[in-house]
Amino acid sequence: MNYHLTPERLEELKQELSGLKTTRRADVAERLKRAKELGDLSENAEYMEARDEQVQVETRIFEVEDMIKNAVLITQSKGDKVLIGSTIEVDKGGAKLTLTIVGPNETDPGAGKISNESPMGSAFMNKSKGDSVKVKTPAGEITYKIVSVK
Repeated sequence: MNYHLTPERLEELKQELSGLKTTRRADVAERLKRAKELGDLSENAEYMEARDEQVQVETRIFEVEDMIKNAVLITQSKGDKVLIGSTIEVDKGGAKLTLTIVGPNETDPGAGKISNESPMGSAFMNKSKGDSVKVKTPAGEITYKIVSVK
């Protein structure tokens, strides 16, 4: 599976992976060591919690390594069609919105980053400046007009 990521998000993942492999792994290993020293592991809640945390850390390491290995870098698109990496300005009934189309792992609606796989993002894909786009939402259908594509 490919992960569409901006260069900034890829760098964040690399830093997270470094922290997981060094600091977090070492912290969990130390907790496991202390818990083992307490004796009977079958009824040792601290040991069980440390083991659960170890599983979570190792799972996250695997996930982040997979994302980095299968990253497809998003660059700002050059052209008049909306693609992953495009920043668009849309008009919704007189209100202007600026949106950036990103991969699903970078979605942040509060910052105007929408996934290319979301209903809204997929509706904008391959459209051009001046196109009207209808998006189905739980509240009903909303029409957006694409003002600009960057």
